[in-house]
Amino acid sequence: MIPVPDAVARIRAAMRPVDSEVVPLGQAFGRVLSADVAARVSQPPVDVSAMDGYAVRGEDVGRVPATLHRIGEAPAGAAFNGAVGPGETVRIFTGGPLPAGTDTVVLQENVDAAGQQVTVREITRPGRHVRAAGLDFQAGQILLHAGQRLSARDVGLAAAMNAPSLHVRRRPKVAIVSTGSELVAAGGPVGPSRIVDANGPAMAAVVASFGAEPISLGIARDKIAELEEAADAARGADLFITIGGASVGEHDLIQKALAPRGLAVDFWKVALRPGKPLMFGHLGALPVLGLPGNPVSALVCALLFVRTAIRALLGQRADDGTVAAVLGRDLDANDGRQDYLRSRLERRADGTLVATPFERQDSSMLAALAASGCLVVRTPQAPAEKAGASVLVIPFDLGPGAF
Repeated sequence: MIPVPDAVARIRAAMRPVDSEVVPLGQAFGRVLSADVAARVSQPPVDVSAMDGYAVRGEDVGRVPATLHRIGEAPAGAAFNGAVGPGETVRIFTGGPLPAGTDTVVLQENVDAAGQQVTVREITRPGRHVRAAGLDFQAGQILLHAGQRLSARDVGLAAAMNAPSLHVRRRPKVAIVSTGSELVAAGGPVGPSRIVDANGPAMAAVVASFGAEPISLGIARDKIAELEEAADAARGADLFITIGGASVGEHDLIQKALAPRGLAVDFWKVALRPGKPLMFGHLGALPVLGLPGNPVSALVCALLFVRTAIRALLGQRADDGTVAAVLGRDLDANDGRQDYLRSRLERRADGTLVATPFERQDSSMLAALAASGCLVVRTPQAPAEKAGASVLVIPFDLGPGAF
């Protein structure tokens, strides 16, 4: 068995970023940038008013009351084209360009207006209630970076930067096959020797949440020919995920079926719980991840290893997804495998995250995983720990989409 960090590093090193494509801004949410994005405009482009009121010369309202003559107005989307001289003012609205000659804005509630005469009742210093040109960002400034997965906020920023389209990585294609003669699709006939395939639908959802395109190959029974057909169907993908059949049991046939087709195994078995029988290799140039068939183990391995592979394919930096939390209950000492404990996750009023592992961690309990908010990470040989101890956790909310 190899340690988890070694497995992660070897998988990442074997991946090459996929090609780029250009997409319209309206299709960019959730995509990963392949190039930095520089602002094409400054925001705001000129000095503008931050409030509704009157644009004035600061020196005219240094003492109050001050009576000024209104000579026009500057609404948002339009401008006052003249210049404002001593003793003059222009009615202005939020976002309106500041007229030439003015340097401050008096709030409308601080004046008495009668016809063209405006009396200012409160001193306003130069620069008050003015958004200077380039306050938010300036033309040429890089605000979005290659490798960044675009949130809704990022899309809004790109629009403000006047970027109508963006260079992004194409979505990696990930072929997925569940293996096992005992499996049936959801809704199919079940019985003592038949179980529903939870892995295929769950893995497709996981792959999509990480920013890739899942290609479902369905269920392959424990027959060499069906596994060979699945491998043939996966050709052209960027990653091939097999679920089940990766260990050495009589009916675990992945390696036996694919070896004649050129499967080269990089490693097999990782020192973690759940998910020890994990395989990684290549079928020609196609990376292959063989995940354990137990649904909990498969999903934990997806969070650790499928996510690693997809991030590398998308050109994103290495990130184990961990954050700090405190334990919500006592834990016994760990053994020689890295443990990932399904846990509830709560946030205290002070912002501290509290992770409370479930008492039972049986890897057959998929409902417990669905009820969890994170995995508590315990390193090999970790000592017993008390409630309140600091730990690392992997939250399931990792950005766009959710695990």
